[in-house]
Amino acid sequence: MFSIADFIPIIIIGVIIIGLAVLFSFIPVALWISALAAGVKVSIFTLVGMRLRRVVPSKVINPLIKAYKAGVSADANQLESHYLAGGNVDRVVNALIAAQRANIDLGFERAAAIDLAGRDVLQAVQMSVNPKVIETPFIAGIAMDGIEVKAKARITVRANIERLVGGAGEETVIARVGEGVVSTIGSATSHKQVLENPDSISKNVLNRGLDAGTAFEILSIDIADVDIGKNIGAILQTDQAQADKSIAQAKAEERRAMAVAEEQEMIARVQEMRAKVVEAEATVPLALAEALRTGKMGVMDYMNYQNIGADTQMRGSIGDMTKGDAPKE
Repeated sequence: MFSIADFIPIIIIGVIIIGLAVLFSFIPVALWISALAAGVKVSIFTLVGMRLRRVVPSKVINPLIKAYKAGVSADANQLESHYLAGGNVDRVVNALIAAQRANIDLGFERAAAIDLAGRDVLQAVQMSVNPKVIETPFIAGIAMDGIEVKAKARITVRANIERLVGGAGEETVIARVGEGVVSTIGSATSHKQVLENPDSISKNVLNRGLDAGTAFEILSIDIADVDIGKNIGAILQTDQAQADKSIAQAKAEERRAMAVAEEQEMIARVQEMRAKVVEAEATVPLALAEALRTGKMGVMDYMNYQNIGADTQMRGSIGDMTKGDAPKE
């Protein structure tokens, strides 16, 4: 039978093993040994302090070893502070190494500021060595003769380390170049001048100093393609003629409507006058009856009036018959 005393050594060994595992997981001893082997003097208490400050030691020590081996002056406190500020320590160290190899004056503070500003400092250093080509879309401009000319430009730029913080980006450069292309095409008297000398666009645009206030230095502007677009002048003239035609038609329709309204008004007036005539004729029998009643007119006078009316009606009927029998010419 085994007693509890027999398991005590095993329990003690297990506790020691667990304690060592926890200790080595909290204290990066392997990383400390790597730093010492590389010649970087970092105390074990510094690594423990990083753990307490919630800093991943490998994110600081590995870039520090890389900088020391490359001959770049960097301090563990600087790297740790940049890490705590939310920067990319490894990218900053790589940029410092690349800048040193390319003989570019770039200090840690400026590199850290560029990184914290949201720009890729390593890409900026690489762009300073190897310029970048930015291709614009087709930019349309209209010459003085009304012909639309489309041009595509390639802008060769180099990063300006001094203006990376606070400098404008690629969109501003493209917008400024587009404005210069449109202005140059618009100042040409004919689209043929632009087609014959496309380099005049690049020279005019390049002389404007478009890289002022940007994070780049424009090395060259080359016109990659030139194309002819629409005849804007003819289209505008056609649209103007169509608009004039529509206005003239509207005015003519207005005059026709006024004439029709006036005609209808005259017809209404004629009808009104006819009604008045009928009304006046209706008073004649009343006047005759009144004359007979008052003795101002005798019976014979009335009979003569009736005969005259019948005779007049007969003469009108004979005249109508004569017109109908007349030979047609």
